Amino acid sequence: MLRARLLTALVLLAGLLLVLFTFSPTQARIAFALLMALAAWEWAGLMRQDRSARVLYAAFVLFACWQLHAAGAALTGLTLTLGVFFWLLVAPIWLRLGWRMRGNDMVGYGLGLVLTLACWSAMALLFARGPGVLLAAMAVVWVADSAAYFVGRAFGRRKLAPAISPGKTWEGVWGALAGVLFYALLLVPFAPLPPIALIVLALLLAVLSIVGDLFESLLKRQAEIKDSGSLLPGHGGVLDRIDGQLAALPVAAWVLGRWAA
Repeated sequence: MLRARLLTALVLLAGLLLVLFTFSPTQARIAFALLMALAAWEWAGLMRQDRSARVLYAAFVLFACWQLHAAGAALTGLTLTLGVFFWLLVAPIWLRLGWRMRGNDMVGYGLGLVLTLACWSAMALLFARGPGVLLAAMAVVWVADSAAYFVGRAFGRRKLAPAISPGKTWEGVWGALAGVLFYALLLVPFAPLPPIALIVLALLLAVLSIVGDLFESLLKRQAEIKDSGSLLPGHGGVLDRIDGQLAALPVAAWVLGRWAA
């Protein structure tokens, strides 16, 4: 399992670097849209929809990404703001109250649309600032996830949310924040933000990545499934790999769009 997990991670990283540093902006947006379509396929699975409904939903998200691309900055910015609003204000309440998505529920479809389009918008906008900017923002989530995993395994005692994700601990959270703080300090000479603002943003993104992880874990638990899919050997599904990015990237793009315009 570990070998498959590492091999898949290397392949995914190589594919991401290929997209970031060899694709044109339009080609990159298409690649990001295909990623969101795969996430939408799995999202519909969390709603317990059948294969045909999942295909239609994935196709609709792909079409919506194209429409955002055609519409330009105004609609993209609105979608991004909706995603930021959800992750900063709604998601913590959702986790606290344990709300459910039910099959054939338009709220579930609408929420999936907002979250995938907000992430697509964020990836497109961050990529437009430079491939390295998007890579650096995504790496915040990777650093937080890795640090939380290793610190949690070594020192984890106090459960973070045992009813949602029994493996996560408060020690892992502090490890994630410490790892991201160190990473942010390394970015200071290259970032378009003042050092304090960069550190605060990086720590906020780390917290949001944990919120995104818990949110997807809650949906999977309610759907009574272990993984969102089986596309990625050793990792589960696409949503399992990008749950933290779904929450963190829209906020990163939103802040950079206002602070470092």
